[in-house]
Amino acid sequence: MKKIILLGDSIRLIGYGTKVPGLLGDGYDVWQPSDNCRFAQYTLRGLFDWRGQLEGADIVHWNNGLWDACDLFGDGAFTPKQVYADTMLRIAGILKKTAKKVIFATTTPVDPANVHDSNERIIEYNDFIVPKLKAEGVLINDLHALVYPKIGEYIREDHLHLSEAGIDACAAQVVGSIKAAEALIG
Repeated sequence: MKKIILLGDSIRLIGYGTKVPGLLGDGYDVWQPSDNCRFAQYTLRGLFDWRGQLEGADIVHWNNGLWDACDLFGDGAFTPKQVYADTMLRIAGILKKTAKKVIFATTTPVDPANVHDSNERIIEYNDFIVPKLKAEGVLINDLHALVYPKIGEYIREDHLHLSEAGIDACAAQVVGSIKAAEALIG
């Protein structure tokens, strides 16, 4: 039985995480926190509480970024870009010690009507972190590239979360990335 861990913000919690266990089916023990992993520093703190569940994982699939890149107060991103990168690399290092393979899912886009988020900033954050994580041996699942061309179909009326079609599409791609990582483990 393969041990799979899903970590991430609401794109995981009320999104793809609702469907991935069923799509993977038998032969997989899938654990994910019942909590929204929110922003990168919140996830980093959560790793301490979840260390028992993380231990011995075959694959960890994880996303953070929407909270980090958002501008809640009109004065810039919630998490400065370098702090985000430093925290994400720290998370990656911890996860690599407990799992055979780690996958990072890029931050999904938002509907342009979203008043707290900017697709330009999301792209900037993705572009900043992806090469750094790749250099650390983290696999990349590009959910942004999947969702961006179909924002109108894949993003809910709240301008942020995945619609049912978006959940289905992202869940299928997450499962594909997990199976690809599994093939690398052997």
